[in-house]
Amino acid sequence: MNIVIHKSDSRGIANHGWLQSRHTYSFSSYYNAERMGFGKLRVLNDDIVEPTMGFGTHPHENMEIISIPLSGSLRHEDSMGNQHVIESGEVQIMSAGTGITHSEYNYSATESVNFLQIWILPKKRDVEPRYAQKRFEPDQRINKLQLIVAPDDEHDAISINQDAYFSLLKLEDGHSIDYQLHNIQNGVYIFMISGSAKIDDLNLEARDGVEVFDTSSITLEANDDAEILWIETPL
Repeated sequence: MNIVIHKSDSRGIANHGWLQSRHTYSFSSYYNAERMGFGKLRVLNDDIVEPTMGFGTHPHENMEIISIPLSGSLRHEDSMGNQHVIESGEVQIMSAGTGITHSEYNYSATESVNFLQIWILPKKRDVEPRYAQKRFEPDQRINKLQLIVAPDDEHDAISINQDAYFSLLKLEDGHSIDYQLHNIQNGVYIFMISGSAKIDDLNLEARDGVEVFDTSSITLEANDDAEILWIETPL
């Protein structure tokens, strides 16, 4: 098993006043030749947007874009006619395909929204654009993996145009989990949303991330109550 750790404070920083963002991989004005992605995982941004502010209408194509609000809510509009509010506990995906435009704003006039914005390179290019949004109950991920994104709507997860699998986990202090890869040729990016945990003797704190590859399974043990995002991606 090979592991590459990304400590929280090693991420790129963008502070635009209305937007504070931490970039795991090169994005916009942040460039790091050693942080260009992990297989098909291209972007993992940890964004905080001030009340009523947001991203104006802009285009995307041939990218799978996943948004996971951690706190607060987002107001979404796109060129496919979708107008939705995405709240904490929900997951949104856009298959940009042949091209879409969209906007994302903080829905609240008083509270910031914190969300993860993740880009995955698609398996098939130039597909018809598609939008999906779904709520996943937090009590269904306590000490067990909750699959939220997968190919072909597997196990009630949201469908993605890639052989990638996203899972959420709330791991209680002292508990451990064994993650079995769907494909041993894949790698897994583990992102610590909160709390702390360890893989072997490697300790992970809140907002740390690790690339794990050349293995068929990963055992992770909580040091205290932790919430964790798992992204299994083709390499």
